Amino acid sequence: MQVFGLLGNPVGHSLSPPMHEAAYDELGLDARYVTFEPEPDDAEAAVCGADALGIAGLNVTIPFKQDVLSVVDPDPMAERIGAVNTIDFSGTEPTGHNTDATGAMRALRDHDVPIDGARAVVVGAGGAGRAVSFGLADAGATVAIANRTESKATDLAEAVPDASGHGLADLESLVADADVLINATSVGMEEDATPVPAEALHGELAVMDAVYRPLETRLLEDAAAVGATTVDGAWMLLYQGVEAFELWTGRDAPVDEMNEALRSRL
Repeated sequence: MQVFGLLGNPVGHSLSPPMHEAAYDELGLDARYVTFEPEPDDAEAAVCGADALGIAGLNVTIPFKQDVLSVVDPDPMAERIGAVNTIDFSGTEPTGHNTDATGAMRALRDHDVPIDGARAVVVGAGGAGRAVSFGLADAGATVAIANRTESKATDLAEAVPDASGHGLADLESLVADADVLINATSVGMEEDATPVPAEALHGELAVMDAVYRPLETRLLEDAAAVGATTVDGAWMLLYQGVEAFELWTGRDAPVDEMNEALRSRL
């Protein structure tokens, strides 16, 4: 039996176990997905222990995405983003990957959103914002990053090809000329709020929200009301898991079954 899992603290709320278990069941794989919750200072030891125990792969979540960089060999994307959310133990040493970027792009493509040549606005310059910004740029989009602290947006823009950094005061004008808008902040998760004024949205936009609880955020409701294409946060969560599954197993993921398992718990 192969054992995969999630490293984080806390992990009790995670939707990754049912999503991955559904994939193993569908393909008849002798595998299980479990959660590990080490103390905040024990991330490096946990990865080394997992390697010694023969764990096949780990997803990594808050607060350990940066901590594990010191004990894995990061791939170029994970190194650029500065965070690891997936570890593969199949080689001579653990390799670190970041599937948030590719997962977000697959979510957009699944909804027929053109990325190459698009003008994209990313709200937020934290972990999700970094991943999405690099993913968009690599896929051929021009990226404008808007953040509450403008200096964080400009710092990130210096690292992302063809990107610019802005404060939130620029959002309305940026969105007016945009093809793609992605909320990479937590705004809308715990309150009925939106990071983008409704009057800034228009029908030519594709709007994706990284928030998946609730699925229908105020931002997506406002976007749907003006005829924009909407992509809820569960799609990004799904496809980062799909990417990890395919990396670990070398098999095409059963996307429909993983999606059903995920959404049945939201």
